[in-house]
Amino acid sequence: MMAKILAYTSPALGHSFPISALSAELARRGHDVSVRTLRAGIEPAARLGIKAAPIDSRIEGITLDDWKARNPRAALGVALETFARRAPFEIDDIRAAMDATHPDLVVVDANCWGAAAVVEAAGVPWLSFWPYVPYLPSPGVPPFGPGLRPLSGTLGRLRDAAVRPLVTGGMEKLILPRTNAIRAGLSLPTLSDLTDVVTHPPLTLVATAEPFEYPRDNWGSRIALIGPCSLDSPVSETPDWLASIDRPIVLVSTSSERQNDTALVTATIQALRDEPVHVVASVPTGVPAALAAPNTTVRQFISHAAVLERAVCAVTHGGMGVTQKALSHGVPVCAVPYGRDQFEVARRVEVSGSGTRLPSKKMTPNRLRAKINQARSMTAGARRVAEGFRRAGGAARGAELAERLLSRNAHPGPAAAPKSS
Repeated sequence: MMAKILAYTSPALGHSFPISALSAELARRGHDVSVRTLRAGIEPAARLGIKAAPIDSRIEGITLDDWKARNPRAALGVALETFARRAPFEIDDIRAAMDATHPDLVVVDANCWGAAAVVEAAGVPWLSFWPYVPYLPSPGVPPFGPGLRPLSGTLGRLRDAAVRPLVTGGMEKLILPRTNAIRAGLSLPTLSDLTDVVTHPPLTLVATAEPFEYPRDNWGSRIALIGPCSLDSPVSETPDWLASIDRPIVLVSTSSERQNDTALVTATIQALRDEPVHVVASVPTGVPAALAAPNTTVRQFISHAAVLERAVCAVTHGGMGVTQKALSHGVPVCAVPYGRDQFEVARRVEVSGSGTRLPSKKMTPNRLRAKINQARSMTAGARRVAEGFRRAGGAARGAELAERLLSRNAHPGPAAAPKSS
């Protein structure tokens, strides 16, 4: 049965793209899907046949400047404060979207705290979508944020117990008061900790899977790891500029949101200028001047899928989207994290044996060259991760679970967005 579905994203292409991929699959199955996203995400969504409109410009105007932070913990704090500042504007914005679309199901970006509370209070079936690893506290898994390596045994338990109050406790101090203030205004129960934050939605879809993600015994029945949801369509024709490259390709990709990671492109060019490879670099925030070398192609936007079909390694900033996209193609990764969830992603690359990790503050051309060459020898690990992603099911599995949620919660009629008390 066709349903009306509304998807609501935060102002980040790294979130808009996977949610749009899920939305496109739901539309392919015959549902009437609408997306509210940042302005740069509207055209890609529209190309997929999805009705797309912008979120409130005030939300998009609150930019994420975590790359300026002095360390991973401070960067995480800046990111959470940004989400908290956006949340009040999401309230009326998603109310308007719900009034316009009358949804039977709402897909809410995990970073949209205000929107999630409004949808929950409306009583309409909804799910939370995590394009990155959820910060669910789990035994044997280090606290989310700094990118610590998992340690087993007594030493690991002692370390995690010592670090958790600093990291998890700090996150709860930022998330819970702001979230619960919004929830109180909507007559919703209080969330008591990060476990509540992650597990309270009726369904949570997480866009990753083992063996890239660490095994946990407390995901529960309402959290599903579905693997990456990619917008890339199959490559029908190789661009002439790509076809003319006759060397092994190393892809370099930086963030679609501003952060100080263009140095990664410069360092890679310097590191590989005398190597028998060709560097293909993507700089979504704009190509800086003087990024040129004989064995280098630099563009603002490229088809990652086309390049990855021929790549021997991908050098990334540790962004979840491009890192998992490379691994989905069986291409090993050298991850150089700068902020956000990138420290966690980079550590998972290392721990899963699908590539290497180099903290950005320790990056030099010589160190980067060594890490890239080491990663190139780890194709077997990357292929193992790719197989795990394939088994998880991706957007098709996410759409199937969303439809199950709909069938379990057959709604007598579209819910009206609630007003704050």
